[in-house]
Amino acid sequence: MHREPDLAALRGLALVAELGSLSAAADRLGVSQQAVSLRVRGLEGTLRTQLLVRSARGSHLTREGQLVVGWSAGLLAAADDFTGVVGALRADRERTVRVAASLTIAEHLLPGWVARWRAERGDDDVVVRLESVNSAAVVEAVRAGQVDLGFVETPSVPSDLGSATFGHDTVEVVVPRHHPWAVAGTVRAVELAATPLVLREPGSGTRRALEDALAGAGHPLHAPPAAVLPTTLGVRSAVMAGVGPGALSALAVADDVRAGRLARVRVHALRITRPLTVLWAGARPSDAAADLVRVVREDADRTPLGARH
Repeated sequence: MHREPDLAALRGLALVAELGSLSAAADRLGVSQQAVSLRVRGLEGTLRTQLLVRSARGSHLTREGQLVVGWSAGLLAAADDFTGVVGALRADRERTVRVAASLTIAEHLLPGWVARWRAERGDDDVVVRLESVNSAAVVEAVRAGQVDLGFVETPSVPSDLGSATFGHDTVEVVVPRHHPWAVAGTVRAVELAATPLVLREPGSGTRRALEDALAGAGHPLHAPPAAVLPTTLGVRSAVMAGVGPGALSALAVADDVRAGRLARVRVHALRITRPLTVLWAGARPSDAAADLVRVVREDADRTPLGARH
């Protein structure tokens, strides 16, 4: 099996041909003359032919060396093109943060974080590319390297990913304001577990938090759902229409509760909370992504999520 020639050695040889000496080639490359000479010797060993004649009066290419320089021109040009496009790709990645976020975070928190992040950087060209999916899909996107950061609101955080919890959210049981539970203001966990509810789809952090809390209280959710919907807006609309009680983030229902469109119902002796967590693959996120994480954590420290409900 033939060894592939060293690109750095070919470039050094080409510069010797162009500039007329090893020392001039070394200056152009920013390395020592000895380093260029050793690279060329290595190339000679690979090709098993002498490419350069060295003498006290200088160095010049052999006939074979001239042929190799001519043949390598296209290869070196292609390498330069490759380096250029990879550099452009890296620059684009440094100005773009790919994010997957669960619906509550994507709708109610990320817009403010991104606005502050862009303002602090003072660079209108920085971009956040957002995909809004449920928490389970966020985890898979981070694992697959499809995104730089993932924001989830699920009680369980995967141990194979880097993570930082930046706050906690409350899941509220809500009903239309004339519902019997709204009049009583409270419901027992056993009754909630036996009631057909309007729920998010399996894989949603909101649904997982509700199910885990009821199971932990000894009353697993066992009633068939009244409806299963893939968006927060869909659940809110179905609850308002009287399809059934629902469970949603306190962030998602705060405006509706204030306006009287929905009523919060306290679950007796049970508070349903879940951590809000940012995820990344590898030891640490990229510089731009890490800077966005910093903004998120500072914002959470300054205004705890519970104060926004």
